[in-house]
Amino acid sequence: MIEYLTEQEVLNMDTNYIIETKNLTKQYGSQKSVADLNIHVKRGRIYGLLGRNGAGKTTTMKMLLGLTKPTSGEVKIWGKPLQGNEKKLLPRIGSLIESPGFYPNLTGTENLRIFATLRGVPNNHAIKDALDLVGLPYKDKKLFSQYSLGMKQRLAIALAVMHDPELLILDEPINGLDPIGIAEVRSFYSGALRRKRKNHFDFQSHSFGDFPAG
Repeated sequence: MIEYLTEQEVLNMDTNYIIETKNLTKQYGSQKSVADLNIHVKRGRIYGLLGRNGAGKTTTMKMLLGLTKPTSGEVKIWGKPLQGNEKKLLPRIGSLIESPGFYPNLTGTENLRIFATLRGVPNNHAIKDALDLVGLPYKDKKLFSQYSLGMKQRLAIALAVMHDPELLILDEPINGLDPIGIAEVRSFYSGALRRKRKNHFDFQSHSFGDFPAG
């Protein structure tokens, strides 16, 4: 059963930072993937976590979502320790970590409808709104297997925002896309996300190669 924070609990939270880490560390054997990381993410802003491949960006994102347990250190979301409060905090977060498993022989809408049922998203309006936000049609016979890379990534973002989260955590949202796909996703961020979700918060990771030189 999913538990949601009450309005009073939200008001009682630390309002300075949405995400805060203290000496966050993840070690695999003798190798430290993340070492003593301190992050402070304020409300109402879009942040980027930059680094080379293998720098620990995905590991960091997974620790922020409780998908990977830190070796040491602490993660706080809205001023509350993530550990022990996952059932209350995680439903308020939308995330894209690696590629979701969509069904290739279903349309985008049909795929989202399955996830909506599993997550308890109440109606089809949420699906339509999410697709509208990323510029994908609600009534479309095109199967997921026929989508371009940019369309697939936008559908993944639609899945992340479908339940109207207050925080988005996106791991390399343009990773692996061709120039057209990158343009599609960047257009989404510069337009719809800022216009319609300006009260939400977005924390992304990118590799240095995602940005042009000069």
